[in-house]
Amino acid sequence: MRIAAAGKADSAVAPPGAASPGTDPESRPDPDDPASLEVVPARHYARWAAAAAVIVLVAQFVHGLATNPVWEWGVFRAYFLSETIVQAVWVTLQLTAYATVLGFLLGTVLAFMRLSSSPVLQTVAWSYIWIFRSIPMIVQLVFWFNLSALYEELGVGIPFGPVLWSVDSNSLIGTIGAAVIGLTLHQAAYAAEIVRGGVIAVDHGQLEAAAALGIPRLRQIRRIVLPQAMRAILPTAGNEIIGLLKGTSVVYVMSIGELFYQVQVIYGRNGRVIPLLLVATAWYVVLTTLLSVAQYYVERRFARGADRTPPPTPLQRARRSVHDLRAAAVRRDQPVVPLKPLGGSR
Repeated sequence: MRIAAAGKADSAVAPPGAASPGTDPESRPDPDDPASLEVVPARHYARWAAAAAVIVLVAQFVHGLATNPVWEWGVFRAYFLSETIVQAVWVTLQLTAYATVLGFLLGTVLAFMRLSSSPVLQTVAWSYIWIFRSIPMIVQLVFWFNLSALYEELGVGIPFGPVLWSVDSNSLIGTIGAAVIGLTLHQAAYAAEIVRGGVIAVDHGQLEAAAALGIPRLRQIRRIVLPQAMRAILPTAGNEIIGLLKGTSVVYVMSIGELFYQVQVIYGRNGRVIPLLLVATAWYVVLTTLLSVAQYYVERRFARGADRTPPPTPLQRARRSVHDLRAAAVRRDQPVVPLKPLGGSR
């Protein structure tokens, strides 16, 4: 028994020069092999803490909106779609549309005047932009509102000669007309620089190639320059139109019944300042959202030449998600057909 035990003990002892169990070099992980390394995801503790703090702040704000009685949500619901407010919103949209169309038409003319080779046209356009960007909009509106104090009559005739036809200033330019003129002239100064920036962003070689092909100058601008410049014009122009939409609130000094003026009149009568200011804020948010959506689709249309495979729109993404969900539901409802054995039945 003792000899056998000794033999077993001797067999368990590794021979000299041999590696002990568990220390075989082939069984150790190679530190230079990327597959043997343990991948640990990065932990962004500061980012998580910032996200948690933002969520808490947003939750507190929403809770305050829902529970603070000063907001008076009942008054908000009563006036949000009232006839007076809806009519005021329509006036705001009219002022924005008129000033946008006329302002960008005049601004386009001024932009090409600045790009002209004529020093007279360049000087006139630069002077116009300099003056109307220097004067605040509210000052311009008050000036045009009091135009009759400067010119009692406006007429047409021979320069420095007799007047052939004249009309009273007050009857020709009413309150709405004065507001549209003031907003248009103010907007044209900024639109001119937006259009000029888009035009000079187009490669000059495009015009040289068009001129070499014998294309008329006006057609070069209309069919070659402007379509390419629109990609640079649209983002800034959209931002400017949204600013104009909110800037129409300045015409309250002319007692025009736009959104902000009507809200002031109503809370001046009933004293509900906070909920009525919230009504105006909500309408401005709605209108700005609609303009932003329109800007997105217009930019997408003019980007077709540069991006041949544009990303799907949010509506297309929603439709694709619905289609994928329906396809998954159909696949889930279909019965599972067992596979037949390859050898056949015996």
